[in-house]
Amino acid sequence: MTTDATPRTKVSLTGVSETALLTLQVRANEARRPDGLIEDPMAVQLVDSIDFDFAKFGHSHRQDMALRSMIFDRATVDYLRVHPKATVVALAEGLQTSFYRLNQAGVGDQFRWLTVDLPPMVEIRNKLLPPSDRVRTCAQSALDYSWMDRVDDSEGVFITAEGLLMYLQPEESMGLITECARRFPGGQMIFDLPPAWFAAWARRGMRTSRRYRVPPMPFSLTPAEVADLVNTVPGVRAVRDLPFPPARGKVVNTVVWAMRRLPLLDPVRPVMTLLEFG
Repeated sequence: MTTDATPRTKVSLTGVSETALLTLQVRANEARRPDGLIEDPMAVQLVDSIDFDFAKFGHSHRQDMALRSMIFDRATVDYLRVHPKATVVALAEGLQTSFYRLNQAGVGDQFRWLTVDLPPMVEIRNKLLPPSDRVRTCAQSALDYSWMDRVDDSEGVFITAEGLLMYLQPEESMGLITECARRFPGGQMIFDLPPAWFAAWARRGMRTSRRYRVPPMPFSLTPAEVADLVNTVPGVRAVRDLPFPPARGKVVNTVVWAMRRLPLLDPVRPVMTLLEFG
């Protein structure tokens, strides 16, 4: 943990890459709470070591980013329990700290990790995060499919796209899903998408504060459209709609319960999807 006397690392990011700082702050704030939903000491350490005006994002004491990370963690752990030597590929990982949480999750120390992200983000991760001989980085866009040539899928592959696909154009997102299904039979891929109304709001310039505007989100799918990927994308063997873990507060849990059980509310709920490739 850094102290006031410890120099912080100045970080400057723009566009979609800057959202990595927003999600990091939200997750760290949740982890600091005595009743926090997620244990993420590495996220707290990162925030404390970065010189950045986090206040520009506005309100950051919320549960959503922690809940999302918990869903991703649980799905990854489920895969690693069956494939303990698998490679986890984290696309556009940003400042996620998933490897460090999973390394403490009791799934062993045999799985490998490949971070695929743009060079500025990889540089920040290499500077601020503890190194591991099980973690490799690939400094390029996830849309440059050459990263797939670096994946050892002999023991299984699990691909995460946390907070990525919504920022891509529809043909880019669908192309990435299609190519992953083609290249990694037997693997799995997890991704999240906002509801269509939220994506449309973001396209019009949604602000979280007077100083910050959320980047446009060109891509979204309804739960029904996601379920149909098994019919429209070659190589997708199964589609699983992942539930949210329990949140903090009766009102939030009631809303989440209703959104999953009332088809009428499908258009207004986010999508958390696990694809199985065959």
